[in-house]
Amino acid sequence: MTANAINNEIAALLPRLRRFARSIVYNRDDADDLVQIAVERGLGRSAQWEPGTRLDSWMFRIMKNAWIDEVRSRIRRDALFAPEEAGEHVGDGFAEAQQQRMAIEKAVSMLSDEHRMVIALVLVDGLPYKEAAEVLEIPMGTLTSRLVRARAALQELLSDQARTVK
Repeated sequence: MTANAINNEIAALLPRLRRFARSIVYNRDDADDLVQIAVERGLGRSAQWEPGTRLDSWMFRIMKNAWIDEVRSRIRRDALFAPEEAGEHVGDGFAEAQQQRMAIEKAVSMLSDEHRMVIALVLVDGLPYKEAAEVLEIPMGTLTSRLVRARAALQELLSDQARTVK
């Protein structure tokens, strides 16, 4: 595959890369920065991609590793700020759906990085278990057990939030 073709394929993956980044980061600016870092690394190392393998899995792996690098480099972490856009629709019918979305985002943000990545790849992006395991570089059994624990933790967090609201 030519370099131009790889560039076009990576460009076509941008919506999925942004969705994955937003699933693991939850800050729009940080997610955009993460996508930029992953795309730069992917384009710069496109010669390392092996034709015949999935380019999307390769790019997700680059993004996962970039996020791990970022987390390790941060002194302060786990600060969650609602984006400015979160208050745009206060008072209309959209507000309740927005509140639910924000509650889910908050609950997911409270999960460990491992659980957030599994949720993002399997439940948000819809990758098959085998491909998600390859992206995360873990055995399939580890992926399935992490997914079970992540779902249970997420369900508990959401039910705790529902109890505190009532």
